[in-house]
Amino acid sequence: MSPDVLVVGAGPTGLALALHAHAHGAGVRIVDRRVEPRPSRALVLHPRTLEQLRPLGLVDVLRRRALDDPQALVHLGSRSVRVRLADLGVGDGPLGHPWMIRQQDVEDVLADALHGRGVPVDRGTALEDLEIGREGAHALLRGPRGEERLATPWVVGCDGVDSTVRRLAGIPVVSRAYRQEVLLADVDLSADLEAGVAHVAAASRGLLFVFALGERAPWRVLATRGATAAGRDGPPDRDELQRLVDASGLGVRVDRVAWSDRLRLARRLAGHYRHGPVLLAGDAAHSHSPAAAQGMNLGLQDAAALGWRLALAGSARRPAVLVDSYEEERRPVARASIALTDLVFWAESSPTDVAGLLRGVVAPLAAPLAPALLRRPALTAPALRLLAGLWVNHRHSAVSRDDLPRHRGLRPGDRVPDVTVVADDGPVRLHDLTARPGLHVLLARNAAAVPPSTVGPGVRVHRLWDRPGTTAVAVRPDGYLGYRGTDPARLRAWLEDMGALAGAPASNGRRS
Repeated sequence: MSPDVLVVGAGPTGLALALHAHAHGAGVRIVDRRVEPRPSRALVLHPRTLEQLRPLGLVDVLRRRALDDPQALVHLGSRSVRVRLADLGVGDGPLGHPWMIRQQDVEDVLADALHGRGVPVDRGTALEDLEIGREGAHALLRGPRGEERLATPWVVGCDGVDSTVRRLAGIPVVSRAYRQEVLLADVDLSADLEAGVAHVAAASRGLLFVFALGERAPWRVLATRGATAAGRDGPPDRDELQRLVDASGLGVRVDRVAWSDRLRLARRLAGHYRHGPVLLAGDAAHSHSPAAAQGMNLGLQDAAALGWRLALAGSARRPAVLVDSYEEERRPVARASIALTDLVFWAESSPTDVAGLLRGVVAPLAAPLAPALLRRPALTAPALRLLAGLWVNHRHSAVSRDDLPRHRGLRPGDRVPDVTVVADDGPVRLHDLTARPGLHVLLARNAAAVPPSTVGPGVRVHRLWDRPGTTAVAVRPDGYLGYRGTDPARLRAWLEDMGALAGAPASNGRRS
């Protein structure tokens, strides 16, 4: 049976995209040429990502594998500054700060959820060729059972920086190598380091991060530095890692290296995200340095933006507008995130004298001021909200429709905040109320009732008794406001444009 969506690549982005599409009624096939997982590159989930995973019913499962109240010890010369992320005023609600969790744990949770919904990952299956037509694509797959030809309306490349999908679709990519490199290792340490926190040490050559989140040994080491300082290729050995640790001032000994890798990085951005029935998401569309823990989060947010669109496109009144709005919204976010990570990566690891002075001299001298600054969320929150993805809005998107443009307040394209409201069953947090796949219509106390024809299986309606007025708003599956107005007929027209009235999301999501 031909799927509605063929997902190529079963990393976090591909797995999440398959889940979002399936939760909104699409038939999904997901393949990956890799048979075995590789060691985790990412270790953080930001608040916006957690919010978008919540309708899939995965947050509680992820929490059991995560450090959901992460702390860091920042070592600056002779001083150590303790930072508790939950105290820094990042976001609203119970998911308002980052979690530390290995990428492989995220992948395991997503893959288990897919398998439980009857969508196993076809591992060891590679995309070999792709014929692109006006009504869909024909894919040639090669796996354990030999060759297979598959017709599908949509193909999504979630297959990483060297994307086969991107190459076969002829989508150009602009790439530029960094002057810095990243070293990763899972190691045994002889150290008196607190295990439940992230240790961060600044030195003139770069930053060193040590986490008790190793996969092949207890400790994960991540070091950033100028690539010109290395003068070598291949994975770092124990001696090289020890020199980095010594330069950081942590005073620990590397006893054994269970696994290591040297990442020579480049920033990449695809020229466009769509070519007919072929789309890109995650690292296939954009990649950059690991600074600020953006990569996995951007991919998971791409998945949340695209999955429901592809599932509902077949029922949408204007499917091209709906699908094209994915690139319209997400490519500028990737471009801004690349600029942000470039700046952070420069500060972390640039070999220039200025950056080295900031890390090796200015940061230790400023250490006595850090505790006082960290006690003032008004100073820390804006920067952390930027890193957490809470700054993103899509007010100018083609699928953001505002029939009340002169009114103040939340506008179409804005993230819906997690505030307390009063619904039919009493007080409830808004993200609890909308923690189901589908689109959610929120009616103010005196808003006109929504006709039964508008309340299809893909639409849920909630009246907010504590919100005065006659306004109705519609919340998209990815948690952004899509529509605002007072006319039920115009609300219905927007829902028809979204394809929400003809299809029924599968009952795969649950609160968590």
